[in-house]
Amino acid sequence: MTIMLTSLPYADTALAPVISAATLQTHHGLHHRAYVDNVNAAIKGGPHAIASLATIISAADAVQDHKLFNDAAQAWNHGFYWFSLCAGQQEPDAGLAAAIERDFGSLALLKEELVAQGMAHFGSGWVWLVRRGTALSVEQTHDAASFAVAGPGGDAVPLLVVDLWEHAYYLDYRNVRKNHLKQVIGGHLNWAFASENFARNAAWVYPDFI
Repeated sequence: MTIMLTSLPYADTALAPVISAATLQTHHGLHHRAYVDNVNAAIKGGPHAIASLATIISAADAVQDHKLFNDAAQAWNHGFYWFSLCAGQQEPDAGLAAAIERDFGSLALLKEELVAQGMAHFGSGWVWLVRRGTALSVEQTHDAASFAVAGPGGDAVPLLVVDLWEHAYYLDYRNVRKNHLKQVIGGHLNWAFASENFARNAAWVYPDFI
């Protein structure tokens, strides 16, 4: 059994012009695929050969196997990211909308906070909307750090994520991160996916095996 490359849940043209087909083909078909291929090569014939991706991430972190952790966590993060995006405008469901209103004031203000934290992040990483208990927060992680198993403090449930790595936006925005963030966060976040994660109050499960 091998860890699978998560399929895009939309056509590679569906997010254009905000995210072009060329960017998706490169980002998904090359970057994400490379992480998955590296994980499969590392676990072949070993104790994690039939483990879930989340288990591999947790085990690699526990023994400080940085190479395996980075590849496995990035595979998970990218799978989660594809589902955090959608082709058209959406709104959170009633439960998530109420929590957003309570913790941020409005959906518009939450979007502003996501953009602001994305811009404040130095280097490569991710900006997340997470649930901690009953509260929502916007949080940054560096490099491959992930909420796949448990975030800082151990209680964070990821609702959606935006990729801050340069390859996510270089082709379309020539490295102008702010323009990318405003367009993606303004019109292509999958609030139905975020609402499902909020209601479940447990981490999304990567579709592991093929």
